[in-house]
Amino acid sequence: MLGSTSAAALSRPFGERLAPAARLLVCATVPWFVCVWLGTSTAPVPAALPAVLILRDDVFAAPRLALERLAGVVAGVVLSVLVLHWLPTGSLSFLVLVVCACAGMYLMSHNGSPNQQVLITALVIYATPVPGYPLARLEETAVGIAVVVLLGPLLWPPDPYREAASGLEEYRTGLGALLERVAARAAAGRPTGPAPADPFARWRRPYELSAALDRRTKRLLLLPPRRAPAGAADTLRPRLRLAARTAPALLFLARELEIRSSSAGGELGGAGEERGGAGGERARPGGERGKAGEEQPEAAPGGADEALRAMAPLIGATASALDAALRGEDCAQRLRLARALELRHRAAHPGRRDAVLRAGLHLTHEALAEHLDPRAG
Repeated sequence: MLGSTSAAALSRPFGERLAPAARLLVCATVPWFVCVWLGTSTAPVPAALPAVLILRDDVFAAPRLALERLAGVVAGVVLSVLVLHWLPTGSLSFLVLVVCACAGMYLMSHNGSPNQQVLITALVIYATPVPGYPLARLEETAVGIAVVVLLGPLLWPPDPYREAASGLEEYRTGLGALLERVAARAAAGRPTGPAPADPFARWRRPYELSAALDRRTKRLLLLPPRRAPAGAADTLRPRLRLAARTAPALLFLARELEIRSSSAGGELGGAGEERGGAGGERARPGGERGKAGEEQPEAAPGGADEALRAMAPLIGATASALDAALRGEDCAQRLRLARALELRHRAAHPGRRDAVLRAGLHLTHEALAEHLDPRAG
């Protein structure tokens, strides 16, 4: 089992990288030969650069990135030609060029990201004061961008549904392991452990997967959107919505358990010491220390309160129901068990702080119930 998992983990990245590498190879070499055929120059390197700089992780964003790059190249060419026309090559012209190119770079920014192509193109043309080079640069860049825009999305396009399903499976596996650790620590009365470097990265993942799926399917203009095998695609979006809806509730649960277990460890630990001191005083008359020890219950490991320790089976049942739902399986029976455990915990621990402790799980149960029957409620 472990060997097959390792083999799949090794072969999967290679398969995922093979298509982008082939796409990049084609989109970088085709513009080169087109420019050589057109006679723009003997070494049309700028024609191959758009494929390298545009075809990144999201191939569906290639048209937008191509237009931004083309606009940056045009602006850089115009700036460098004007500066070289009015000023001689030297420190003054270089300073004017850099200032104007930087201003244009930030004026043409998109979503807070400056268009660096303006400054790069201006500096390259300034360093190559050869007659005809600015026009050749524009032609070669335009050919490279045209090839990337027309061929990039058509050559081995990634399947957004498969990528979203793979990301959801990764999130489900990590979430199950996390809830298992949380339940074990709650049963032992220990704190939930040190917080990760980015405590919200895991909980943002469902939103990112859902947004990426919507964004990529909307950009499939030339090709019909690929879909998972029959029956699987119909449940992918509901499962993504379930993961996104339960993420805030589970984040609240994890944080509340961490706060509750940490505070319980300090408060109840101090209370146990006070009870131990009182027992020592009663033991002085003789023969009553053991009786006092029997009357005083032993402190829970780590000073955890009983409500916190009783959360362990409830967390485990909720995690099992959610795991089945995220896999696309029927979770009705597991949800009934989790709700029965919630009612039992509520009857045994009706306090206000205990209700807050159960709030994240209760919201998760409601989300699971609506996932099973969207028309209910």
